[in-house]
Amino acid sequence: MDIYKLIFLCVAGFFAAFVDSIAGGGGIISVPAYMIVGLPTHIALGTNKFAATMGSLTSSINFIRSGNCNFKLLKIVAPFTLIGSILGVKTVLLIDESFLQPLVLILILAIGIYTFFSKSLGEEDNFNGFTKKNLFLSILLGFSLGFYDGFFGPGTGTFLVFGFINILGLNFLKASANARVLNFVSNISALVTFAISGNINYLIGIPVCILMILGAKIGTRLAINKGNKIIKPIFITMAMAVAVKMLFQII
Repeated sequence: MDIYKLIFLCVAGFFAAFVDSIAGGGGIISVPAYMIVGLPTHIALGTNKFAATMGSLTSSINFIRSGNCNFKLLKIVAPFTLIGSILGVKTVLLIDESFLQPLVLILILAIGIYTFFSKSLGEEDNFNGFTKKNLFLSILLGFSLGFYDGFFGPGTGTFLVFGFINILGLNFLKASANARVLNFVSNISALVTFAISGNINYLIGIPVCILMILGAKIGTRLAINKGNKIIKPIFITMAMAVAVKMLFQII
């Protein structure tokens, strides 16, 4: 690969990680970039997963350090997310994932439109502690979206953020922080699968990874400092962007 293509991938990776650390959806920037420079699909997905997971780890650490993560929530939900992701990766080998596209498209469009018109959604932190109901729903959310991320993937972060806002009453900042950590957990099994199958180009992935770590650091810092004011509009934008991308794929 020539230097100009690598620079292009690094720049795309930076912006993908920047956006992903704030509101999710970075894959709609990074994956097409790998395809544009001519990488085979399976190598593109594997290399992207490698670099993106490192960026996700960086933003997770920064969110944890900021104090916006609920460790009780993560301790309970994360194992179910990991199990769901492993099952999702195994299932995708047996079932055609294309049947999910129309359903996911409708759901993401609905989330984006609902969030846009709901002016107060996620503006305040209304979390009042755990109940049997919201803890069960959080576990179900974590397991289901872990499975979905391993099986298909687009919009996982969007669904997690929206779920935590509506189930637990978290604001956008805290919902994004906890969603980012769980998204990292769900990425692990997919990353291991790609690595074992030899579908990661490390010569490309490592420099892109460095830029994604930088993008994740800057994006997380901006999210922590600006809070809901920056997260909500980017969340809506990325939800709509994911929906548009999926619509074009279906067409």
